[in-house]
Formats: sequence, structure tokens, C-alpha cells
Amino acid sequence: MGELLLIRHGETTWSASRRHTSYTDLELTPDGERQARTLAAFLAGRRFVSVLASPRIRALRTAQLAGLTVDAVDENLAEWNYGEYEGRTTVDIHEDDPHWNIWTDGCPGGESPAQVGARLDRVLDRVAPLLDRGTVGLVGHAHSLRVLGARWVGLPPSAGGLLRLDTATVSVLGHEHGRRVILHWNQPVPPAPGTAPGPTARH
Repeated sequence: MGELLLIRHGETTWSASRRHTSYTDLELTPDGERQARTLAAFLAGRRFVSVLASPRIRALRTAQLAGLTVDAVDENLAEWNYGEYEGRTTVDIHEDDPHWNIWTDGCPGGESPAQVGARLDRVLDRVAPLLDRGTVGLVGHAHSLRVLGARWVGLPPSAGGLLRLDTATVSVLGHEHGRRVILHWNQPVPPAPGTAPGPTARH
């Protein structure tokens, strides 16, 4: 049985400032491109039977710079639709609604946790047969991949709130004694030689 590798895209200007980014199609920053290139060495020993990516530029560019060949673009891998909260930070939103929690409340004009969970379940249904042949890569976004990680082990979408995920990280899902498990989570990519590691972006 193959493993499922979750790869979050590199840094963008909005991820660096912790602004919620779903349908806004941003390019990677220069540092985000560096992060993505570093992923290439980290993934070099892996053989993938398939690689799926979100349709957003930041995910596709990360896959390209990481040396991955994307077999299919899957809209279900897109980031959580933040609706009216697109482009805002959690701190900013809490000024209007101090008790807001995306993991339980969802976003006005966007998606609920159940809706995000349903489409990430569709991704898992799609890739499950492929794992019989080997490793599958998924290139996507912070919140949606956190939900996918939770759903892999049978937890509700809200449990994704317990799984922090930084930019340009790799997480590995697999099996133990026939059960779905999280093998590694939020693995940072080693910095390129001669560069100092910097903080990774999250939101």
C-alpha cells in the first residue's frame, strides 16, 4: 500500500501576512519559489504513481518548481472558500466577531466545515484505488489539507484545527496494521546550503 504525500504550496504575500486566501490567485513570493525548489531535493527519492494539484497558481507553481509532474488538477483540492473573509486575517475578523472559529463556524458567504469535509472526502475516494499501486502526491493549501488529514484518520473536519500546517511542508499519510494513520506531519524542508532558515507562514 502506497503513501499519500500532502504538499502545501510555498509562501505568497498573503500567507506571509496571514491573510485568508482561497479563490484569490496569487503568485509565489521569491522566498516561496525558493521553498518550492528546496522541496525538489526533499522529494527526489520518491516515485509517484500520480500527483494531483489544486487549480490555483501557487499550488501548480510549487509542483513545477518541486519537480513534480501533475497528472490532474482537482477543484476539490482548492482552499477552503472563505467567502466574505477572503483577504482578512483572523485577528481582524475577531475585532468584529471575537468568538469566530473557522473550524466550527465556517465562513459567511463561503464554505462550512461540513462542505469542505465533503469535497476532501471526494479527493480521498479518488486516490484510494491509486494507493494500491504506490505513492500519490497532493499539492494544495493549509486549511483544506488539514481537513484532509483529519478525514484520513476518520476525524471530523473540525479536527483539522489541531493540525498546524506551514508553507512548503510535507505530510505523509499511510497505514499501520491495516488502519489509516498519520506517519509524519508538517515536515519542514531543510534550508538550501548557505541560507539561514526563516519562519514559515501559516494562518
